Amino acid sequence: MDGEGGSFRLAKSAAVKLSEMGERTKQLGSAMRDPHQQKRIILVIVCVALLLDNMLYMVIVPIIPDYLADLESEQSEHVHLVLHPNTSSANSTNQDNINKDNLDIQIGVLFASKAILQLLVNPLSGTFIDRVGYDIPLLIGLTVMFVSTCIFAFAENYATLFVARSLQGLGSAFADTSGFAMIADKYTEEAERSRALGISLAFISFGSLVAPPFGGVLYEFAGKRVPFIVLASVCLVDGVLLLTVIKPFSNRTRENMPVGTPIYRLMIDPYIAVVAGALTMANIPLAFLEPTIANWMETTMHSTQWEMGLTWLPAFFPHVLGVYITVKLAAKNPHLQWFYGALGMVIIGASSCTVPACKTFGQLIAPLCGICFGIALVDTALLPTLAFLVDVRHVSVYGSVYAIADISYSIAYAMGPIVAGQIVHNLGFVQLNLGMGLVNVLYAPALLLLRNVCQMKPSYSERDNLLDEAPQGLYDTIKMEEVRAKKKGYSSAGNCLSVDENGFDSFRAQESSGPEYT
Repeated sequence: MDGEGGSFRLAKSAAVKLSEMGERTKQLGSAMRDPHQQKRIILVIVCVALLLDNMLYMVIVPIIPDYLADLESEQSEHVHLVLHPNTSSANSTNQDNINKDNLDIQIGVLFASKAILQLLVNPLSGTFIDRVGYDIPLLIGLTVMFVSTCIFAFAENYATLFVARSLQGLGSAFADTSGFAMIADKYTEEAERSRALGISLAFISFGSLVAPPFGGVLYEFAGKRVPFIVLASVCLVDGVLLLTVIKPFSNRTRENMPVGTPIYRLMIDPYIAVVAGALTMANIPLAFLEPTIANWMETTMHSTQWEMGLTWLPAFFPHVLGVYITVKLAAKNPHLQWFYGALGMVIIGASSCTVPACKTFGQLIAPLCGICFGIALVDTALLPTLAFLVDVRHVSVYGSVYAIADISYSIAYAMGPIVAGQIVHNLGFVQLNLGMGLVNVLYAPALLLLRNVCQMKPSYSERDNLLDEAPQGLYDTIKMEEVRAKKKGYSSAGNCLSVDENGFDSFRAQESSGPEYT
């Protein structure tokens, strides 16, 4: 009887747990039907994906140089003993110097390979995202990132590490672009869009700055594989959450998506080109200093390993502060987004020029914090502007425009590990920083071109004709009566109203001067 009673209790307990799981599933389903809850869950998924991508980008900084040095020393010792058993110590020293130079080149190429492949793939991934929607490319990106992280964990030679790093660039081209595009599509009001993109930028900053100490500590005490296994596990959880919540393969909303503007047309849009150039220029100091500042600190300040490892960690707080301030200012004065970006570039330029003047670790923290604060201003002000420009000048599909943004970042980070070292070697660290600072200050006035962006009128894209339910895009919220009243303003191509080179609605001007239509 006791056995039967125990079985009954186990069965009853299992039934209760299944019932609780069913209730939670129903609650999740009801949450996904609520637009506000749906947006929050999507934001969490995208932010985790961006966090992972940037942690994977930076976690190898303290791991790979030491790991490759060990591999190189083992291989060189073996070859040396086999081929030259009686070689003198002087020749051994020369060989060590040659090996060190080769190792530096290998590390630079390995670090840059991710951004280079991301740069090459982004034009294709942006077009692909515009065609199929945002959820499937995000899943593809997470899958590729999971595979590349697993390869990193178990790689035992340079070639395998290079493949893993390149694969990460492929995954980033899909995950980053679709993530930003999904946020821009779901958050349709300018204030909440800026806030959501600001939160995602804070996750990017946190991932980039916390990854080196995270990787260094786990590598020191648990070995090379553990940090990558931890990140692969988080990536897997995020992918499962995406499959469970968004259900990309059962989502039919992409069938009603309009045809996005081709990426080459967006690239030649002068307003988008100015924004893309600003994103590249603003991120060059960070991309160029990351591979060079440690050696400079060791040479000029005789810094310890922990100081070099924690160089960028204090900069996380001004970056988050910059994001917060820009979001608040943009909500009050959205027409000054261009000014916040220009101010950020001036701060970046001034901070870059003061880096070489620092003599101690404490002094160096201030200009590095200034660089990250300025980058926060530029990114937070200009990323929402890209979506706004697509809304008012093109079709409200965001894959290609955020592929352009990703290309802008990739240009900086592809050049950094390779070009920065050569500039320091040939011209010097001081000249590198003065050049980066001068470029940012001189580029800032170009953002004046964006000062009238807020006066632009929305383009009425194909999406207006395809809406079968409540409007969702930034300008789909315009009353359908207004859309119908302006139907006669559509061009013969059916894509948008005619907009002059400054982005103003010529139809409205004609309507005010010409006869009134009913």
